[in-house]
Amino acid sequence: MIDLTIRSATSDDVSALLDFWESAAEETSISDDEAGVSRLIARDAEAVAIAERAGRMVGTVIAGSDGWRCHLYRLAVDASMRRQGIGSALLETAEHRFITLGGRRGDAMVLERNELGQRAWHAAGYAPEPHWRRWTKPLV
Repeated sequence: MIDLTIRSATSDDVSALLDFWESAAEETSISDDEAGVSRLIARDAEAVAIAERAGRMVGTVIAGSDGWRCHLYRLAVDASMRRQGIGSALLETAEHRFITLGGRRGDAMVLERNELGQRAWHAAGYAPEPHWRRWTKPLV
């Protein structure tokens, strides 16, 4: 993967990230808008890792930490570039970030119907915790 570069997002990446997730991610969420992504990057740009090949965005991951827990979101790789180690390189970057921040465990949001994603997370050493359920409440 010599030709792969992983960097932190900047405010100039917001539109490209949203476009990328629309095509490469499994589903969008309530936070997937310019204001939400801009806020994330302004608060913690290192949380958003972008993989590029020849200057083109080919993968992303959000590795957020609240100082206590480490959360992974938006692991996405361009469909034409999958199975080339891009997702693994992004996860390695995220996990290194978490270790540097003192994190002891990473958790990932994975849709139940996303079988491809579940296989990728399992291959990376992650496992579901069947005794947990995610509860949400829209604040807007």
